[in-house]
Amino acid sequence: QVQLVESGGGLVQPGKSLRLSCAASGSIFSINAMAWYRQAPGKPRELVAAITSGGSTDYTDSVKGRFTISRDNAKNTVYLQMNSLKPEDTAVYYCNAEIESFSRYTRNYWGQGTQVTVSS
Repeated sequence: QVQLVESGGGLVQPGKSLRLSCAASGSIFSINAMAWYRQAPGKPRELVAAITSGGSTDYTDSVKGRFTISRDNAKNTVYLQMNSLKPEDTAVYYCNAEIESFSRYTRNYWGQGTQVTVSS
């Protein structure tokens, strides 16, 4: 069994920063790509940022220059540093990871989501 547990969300004023963390645990042989998605009320879930096992990153245009995704492979953890936050960044943020288990079965896993609210 594999679990992804997110932390770090909350209420923050515009222009401030937050750091999200997502730790994977369980029967993990290896982790391929990891990513952060978000879903605002009434909108579809969108990809925010992704990082490969080798460290290559990609971002949606609206967060480029403000958000940074990183990972600690030794801790099976992915981070999202969010700077210069805007009200339009308000959403539930979800962690996603492609994980190969010790049984050599690979699938995508999702975290439970963490709320980020940007408001004055």
